[in-house]
Amino acid sequence: MKRWLLLAAGLAAALFAGALMSACGGDDDDDGGGGLTPVTFMLNWTPNTYHSGVYIALERGWYREAGLDVKIIEPAAGGTAQVLAAGKADFGVMAQEEIIPARAEGVPVVALAALIQHNDSSLYFLKSEGITRPRDLEGKTYGGFGGVLERQLISELVKCDGGDPSKVKFVEVGNVDYLAGMESNRFDFVWVFEFWDVLRAREVEKKDVGSLKFIDYTHCIPDWYTPLIVTSEQLIKEKPDVVRKFMEATVRGYEVAMQDPQAAADAIMKGAPESDRRLLEVSAEYLSTRYVDPGRPWGLQDREVWVTFTEYLRRAGLIDKEIDVDAAFTNDFLPKR
Repeated sequence: MKRWLLLAAGLAAALFAGALMSACGGDDDDDGGGGLTPVTFMLNWTPNTYHSGVYIALERGWYREAGLDVKIIEPAAGGTAQVLAAGKADFGVMAQEEIIPARAEGVPVVALAALIQHNDSSLYFLKSEGITRPRDLEGKTYGGFGGVLERQLISELVKCDGGDPSKVKFVEVGNVDYLAGMESNRFDFVWVFEFWDVLRAREVEKKDVGSLKFIDYTHCIPDWYTPLIVTSEQLIKEKPDVVRKFMEATVRGYEVAMQDPQAAADAIMKGAPESDRRLLEVSAEYLSTRYVDPGRPWGLQDREVWVTFTEYLRRAGLIDKEIDVDAAFTNDFLPKR
């Protein structure tokens, strides 16, 4: 969720080249065999439950039925945006806080669908810290990536709840075992996804942990999309039929994930057998009712969310260039339901 930090550096030529090397070789225009069009889908993280719709569609052969030979590939070192823009992957997963700065720097990525309608981020801590609300973060130490967005959001949460943000300490810890870090008193709280890190600790490892969900404080901070399925402007322009077929099969996958969480966990286990089955099962159950609000089609993005969060990043000083919000996302490739 905080990979937007890597984007600024990733726009440099050296990292751009490294990202391409990390993605995969070969010519994406080559026929995948049997008349199928080869398609690459780049993960943004370890395989997890918010990728389940893609794994379900792959397992059930829906991409092949659509004439697509879909291959899931590992994340590139410099992030997804540059790889998509260079045509070295066709689809990927990014957060809105990555897409907006990328577009501000001229990287032509486009969001096609929101994987989860609302932000599932949380601030996560041991219950022994006595944290029950944002102002309780006074005197605590946050362990993160040293990003401006992290400091901005946490400070606003604390201030909104009547606390003093200057009393929160920030330390840069990077990508570490957060639970171990909190248990060894290196830091007191971190920013994670509720559906993964919090459930792992609480339901799988049986730790006494708590969390403050961002979605419970939208009177203080904005709701935004994290993550989304993305592609490039070039693919939309040159191969709109491929984009449409991919999204139609993918939507079918997420509709199954919402109706049958066990099928979602099973599909990921089949595609990524190194995964923790228990975590996948509890996480798939949790997400099944959170992918989208009742009565709403999966994947649909609201322009208001894009406008509001773009303005938030601008006010926070995280972007200093105007972007065309309407060019940053589209719902046009979601099937009409």
